[in-house]
Amino acid sequence: MVSMTTLSLLAFRIIFTAHVVDIQQPVCFRQHEQIHLPASPNWYCSRCSDINGKGILGFGAKNTVYLLNVTAASPAVTGELAGHTERVSGFAFCSHDGQEHICASTSDDKAVKIWDSEQKVLLKEHNVHQSTISAVHWSPVQKLLLVTGDEKGIIVCYWFSSNDTQSFFPEPRTIFCLSCSPHEENYIAVGYKDGMIVVIDISKKGEVIHRLRGHDDEIHALAWCPQPREEPLYGRSEDHTDGSNGVTEGAEIGCYLASGSRDQTVRIWSTARGKGVMTLKLPFLKRRGTGVDPGVKERLWLTVHWPKGRPSQIVSSCFGGEIIMWDLMKSGKQKWSLLGSSSDGQNHSRIVFNMSSFRSGDRELLLSTSMDREIKCWDLVSLECCWTLPTLGGFVYCLSFSPVGTGCLALGVGDSMIRVWNTLSIQNQYDIKTFWQGIKSKVTALAWHPLKEGSLAFGTDDGKVGIYEVYSNKPPQISSTYHRRTVYSLSWGPPVPPMSFGGSGDKPSYSLYSCAGEGFIFQHDPWKLSGEASNIDKLIRDTNNIKHKIPPHTDLSWKPDGSVLAIGNEDGSIEVLKAPSLKLLCTVQQHHKIINSLRWHHEHSSQNELQYLLASGSSNAVVYVHDLRNAIETSSESPVLITEPFRTLSGHTNKITSLAWSPHHDGRLVTVCYDGTAQVWDVLKEDPVCNYRGHSGRLLCVQWSTVHPDLVWTGGDDFTLHEWAVSKQEHITPPKSKKRVEIEKKRGPQKKSKKKKKAPEKGGMKAEERELPLGEEIKGAAGSGAEEGQSDNDVEEEERENTDGPSVTGWSRESSMDTRGTEKVQNGEKFSHAVKREVKEEKKREKSDMSLKKRKPRSILPLSTSMDHRPKEELQQDCLTLAAVRYSYGQSGTCVPGSGDHIQLGLFTDRDALYRMFQEEEGSHVEAGHYDSVVYLRLWKGDLIGAINLAAEKGELTDHLLSLAPMAGYQVWARTVEMYVKQLCHHEQFLKAASHLVSIHKLYEAINLLKSHQFYREAIALAKARLQSEDPVLKDLYMSWAAVLEKDGHYATAAKCYLAADSSFDAAKVIAKKGDVISLRTAANLAQISGESELAHSLSLRCAKDLMLSQDWAAAQEVLRTHNSLLGHRLVFCVNEILTQRLVDVVSWSVASSHTWSKPCEENFLSTVHRVWQSEFGVAAADLVKVKMLHEQLRAIENPPATTSVPVKQLLFHISLDVTLCALSQLLCDWPSVLEELLRALTRGSESGHFTLMVEMCQLLVTQGLESVTFYKQKLDPADERSLVISQSVEAFVCYQLMYKKWWNYSAETSALTYDTITNGHCLTEKNHSQNEANCNGEAQSDVIFSEGFWKVLLSEPHANLQATQRAIAEIQKRVTSLIQQHNQCKESHVSPQALSTSQSETSEEHGESLSGKRSESLSTLTGQVAEHHKALTAIPELVKKYPFPDVMECCIVLLHMEKHFTLFPQHICSKATTLLCKYGTTESLCKAWRRLTQ
Repeated sequence: MVSMTTLSLLAFRIIFTAHVVDIQQPVCFRQHEQIHLPASPNWYCSRCSDINGKGILGFGAKNTVYLLNVTAASPAVTGELAGHTERVSGFAFCSHDGQEHICASTSDDKAVKIWDSEQKVLLKEHNVHQSTISAVHWSPVQKLLLVTGDEKGIIVCYWFSSNDTQSFFPEPRTIFCLSCSPHEENYIAVGYKDGMIVVIDISKKGEVIHRLRGHDDEIHALAWCPQPREEPLYGRSEDHTDGSNGVTEGAEIGCYLASGSRDQTVRIWSTARGKGVMTLKLPFLKRRGTGVDPGVKERLWLTVHWPKGRPSQIVSSCFGGEIIMWDLMKSGKQKWSLLGSSSDGQNHSRIVFNMSSFRSGDRELLLSTSMDREIKCWDLVSLECCWTLPTLGGFVYCLSFSPVGTGCLALGVGDSMIRVWNTLSIQNQYDIKTFWQGIKSKVTALAWHPLKEGSLAFGTDDGKVGIYEVYSNKPPQISSTYHRRTVYSLSWGPPVPPMSFGGSGDKPSYSLYSCAGEGFIFQHDPWKLSGEASNIDKLIRDTNNIKHKIPPHTDLSWKPDGSVLAIGNEDGSIEVLKAPSLKLLCTVQQHHKIINSLRWHHEHSSQNELQYLLASGSSNAVVYVHDLRNAIETSSESPVLITEPFRTLSGHTNKITSLAWSPHHDGRLVTVCYDGTAQVWDVLKEDPVCNYRGHSGRLLCVQWSTVHPDLVWTGGDDFTLHEWAVSKQEHITPPKSKKRVEIEKKRGPQKKSKKKKKAPEKGGMKAEERELPLGEEIKGAAGSGAEEGQSDNDVEEEERENTDGPSVTGWSRESSMDTRGTEKVQNGEKFSHAVKREVKEEKKREKSDMSLKKRKPRSILPLSTSMDHRPKEELQQDCLTLAAVRYSYGQSGTCVPGSGDHIQLGLFTDRDALYRMFQEEEGSHVEAGHYDSVVYLRLWKGDLIGAINLAAEKGELTDHLLSLAPMAGYQVWARTVEMYVKQLCHHEQFLKAASHLVSIHKLYEAINLLKSHQFYREAIALAKARLQSEDPVLKDLYMSWAAVLEKDGHYATAAKCYLAADSSFDAAKVIAKKGDVISLRTAANLAQISGESELAHSLSLRCAKDLMLSQDWAAAQEVLRTHNSLLGHRLVFCVNEILTQRLVDVVSWSVASSHTWSKPCEENFLSTVHRVWQSEFGVAAADLVKVKMLHEQLRAIENPPATTSVPVKQLLFHISLDVTLCALSQLLCDWPSVLEELLRALTRGSESGHFTLMVEMCQLLVTQGLESVTFYKQKLDPADERSLVISQSVEAFVCYQLMYKKWWNYSAETSALTYDTITNGHCLTEKNHSQNEANCNGEAQSDVIFSEGFWKVLLSEPHANLQATQRAIAEIQKRVTSLIQQHNQCKESHVSPQALSTSQSETSEEHGESLSGKRSESLSTLTGQVAEHHKALTAIPELVKKYPFPDVMECCIVLLHMEKHFTLFPQHICSKATTLLCKYGTTESLCKAWRRLTQ
């Protein structure tokens, strides 16, 4: 017979079939090569992790499911399932044979998704739930039945094979967990928030079979016994009140059910009898872990798991992260055993949320997830921990490898913890120590001490700087000097004043430098962090005599030898300063946005000059590399301005956040960016090497492995740390903008749901996902955003405690495949417009009705007035009562006029009665919220102060009350104004509030009020009207407003503010921020007018360069004309203009404007330059002092070497600088310098792969060919060996281009043969660009080509020896790289080196290559060969190595080719060419070219 309760519940059950979506396309999935540290599992979920029979563990972390391949030895991340838009709240695998790869996940986005964990694709999904889903489980019996429950109490059964759903509503309570019976296919146990457990039968429309009462708090987990019958259990005698001895009866049909609750008990229930049979109380154990703050209050989460094959043993969590195994057949009080009891540190240090088990071979393993952000694997036989996998609960902000402890990697994470990882540990792959003491904020910067092992400096989001000794158990030392905003970077460097003063024993060898968001760099004394840190800006000002405002600093980097400090600024500039006085050596004006990262090249490269390379990344997505050798080594009175980069690395599509040089290579750089990728560059070649795209979010930090040259580590805002190999990446360059959109899609859209009240967060996805990562600011808006992950335990406790009921939502999500949704929206819009029209018409009618009938105003005495509307008899009785009161002289008995039932009589008796009536009327008005009426009553009584206080308390002060306040005295009036000001501010009437403050002479408070609410214009107007002009408040207002305007992009108004504050330097800088020509010109003129000559100099030069690139020569010269100090640059621009007009075969662009003196003419090029200089610029040989000064000025300009990627316009500018220096040296009669600059101008075309440009420059600068070179040689001192070597190189390049002209002039067929021949980095096709050009001037020197002296210049054996040695070293380096790759392939594929060698031998034989010699070489043999070649390289004279020379082997091949076809040359010349080829041309490419052109 069915009970009435059951019948009433049946009325609430909802049974329907929901529309289910079939997904045909795979959703966003990322298969990483290696993810060493994934995101942390979500907290406070009943089942958010599960493992299948194949050992695949899945767990929800944020809005993603991570998959791990688990063995007893170690875990490995195999992939991710990404598709949910909010926190994953549940995850479960299907347990049926052959279906173990199918899994399900639930989320706070109210979606249930079914996945294939092997293919990593979404199979199906449904959106039946209308509330947050809190529980999920696959039925172990019914095939492909998935059961889910939500916070409203709805249970949804979904049959995967048929896409059918049924919904049940057994109890109007919040569901916390559920579990399907492993023996009865229709039974489901459900645990609720209030401690109730029900067992329902879904075959009977969700009928409740049992209600199990006993717990009085949340049910966290339910677990069925794996054995179907209820065998006898040994229980505690105190748990049984029926007189039994604690031993259950004989086996019954049914199954035991275990439950874990927040009430600190585990209960065993009999489903056969519907009652509890055993209660297990958690033991109070001493906390074994040390990784938790003892001051943090922590709530309990009691999860239970019943392992398969162990019907008498269950596993549960305990108070502080311990896991205990209960033996249900054991007698006595202690029925439990502690897991990991053999040694300290095995247990979790905080509460455990989920557990699951599986059998791996002959071992049964248990997996647990915890609030301590660790996943642990346990052996259920030995009860010992097999391994621990740490996870990350926040953005990975910074990485740092220890320079002393090899392979020791430190991670700074947004979950307020530092992790130190011994990446070389053999026994434990995840040998990680966690540090949390003294941090309490996001860790945003790390730096290891260069010499002291284990000393790690850290900086945090709240501005804290400290030092950890990671090999001790001591808390960190914290600097007493805090930054006001986020710490961007830390660096160890030599002490600078005042810390550098004193003896060597009185000061530390290294100081700690920190840079933070407010723009300051502090120097901390590591020996005395309690002392005050010094701001190095003071030292910079004093040393360099700086008067203007120093731009805010955003990053710093010490050169590894400690001699030079590079500082990046918010305006994009980089300052290079010499230690210890911090004298400014140079300023790099390349970036125009905030500098995010600076790094010096390491010092142990094979090329010593590379240590002067400085790489910089900013928010403009371009990485620049500058060669600062000249600026550092050359002493100069004034700092050098550098505007040309050594290399430009373009490709990223968003701001650069970090970069790192490879310690194993020369010029190898890796950069990370907000575009979600890491890019490796070959800086010297200016080429991209590879691009890594494994992350699902923006990247924030990068480090190159200090041990393995092919491995790079990256971290980002996806809560993960990746290690990846450079050689295994399929992409070369960063993704384009479309790809960036795809990467954003990977992160998942952030859906916003409309909620009537704040929904409680149960862990996992918190404020981190809404936070601005570093750069938005981590360089810019530091300290913004809420805390990440679940780092604040007090907040976690509070949030969890607030989950007293289900979150109420007024929003439901329809199936994504239901096209009716669009129609509903459209129909809804039409209906909405119709309703709006009806409402407007109704309002019009109401307004017309109101105008006809006036409303009666509310009475100020409603209680006494209402007494006048009683029956006539009662009104007449009032008259009698009033008479008795007036004529009985106070002897009226119980009648008190003005109160109670006689309130109306207070108006007709004495004043005391009236006041009593007022008192009751006031109470009535207060209850009704009519505070204005109360104020009037108090005013009528004369209680002005009371009226004002009440109005102020209720926020009802008015101008009328304020005008009455002076009647009570000045103090009352002033206090009333202050209260009124607060009320006005609450209503955001700040201008009116400020005016009232002025009325009581609180002028500074009024100004601060306006300033604090962004009313800068009004605040300045008030301050200028009432304050003295020299008052510092006025300047502070201008500077504050300027900073806000600058941030918002209103540069012109900001400049006006700076000018008003007498900060003209900042005014010019802010106008120049826009970067266009007009802004730069305006900024330069402003700086010139205000006396900032150096700034005007740099801005004018920058403006002129932009005009030059647009070929507006007249405007460029006009900009430079206003600065006498820029005369040298005007000469360079003049040469560039004349050069551009002459190079008709190279220049393909149009000219915007030019001067008449630049038009081409018959005059010699250098003669033209000298003539124009004298007529237009007043520069002539007569004024040697002026010419010498200009020469020194231009020599100080950095002119980087040419590369193939340099644009032609920039290349011409560099050549123009060389030609200008050459022409000035000619005026000074400094002939060695003339030849040196001439050589640079001639060889730039060859170095950039532009042969045509080299030929054109030869015709312009060496018009008579070898005769011109001979003329210059006659001017040289015969004893000057350096000058003779330079002249030989110039002569060689002239002969080089004449040789090709002669060749092309003789045979068109030869040109065709050279089509595919590439030597010395040049494609001979480019040299054959124009047969007509070869005919132009080839005949003029037809005799020269046959002379013996001509070939003697080209066939230089010292240069042939040098070039052959360099080629040999490069060839051996290629073979070493190949050998390492072969070794890695053997190691990864587990193939023996012999087998791989045999395979490669067969492949080589198929291609006809003989590589037996190369295969037999070992790494030591190749290293020895490199050493021998380097020794030979050292023996070659430095002058031969210093200056460029044409490829001698190339000249030999061309000579022999021409001799074979034309037989025009002496035999001994050909013999010499053959001898050189045989001796130095042994490389495979040269042999091929030789055979091709001479056969």
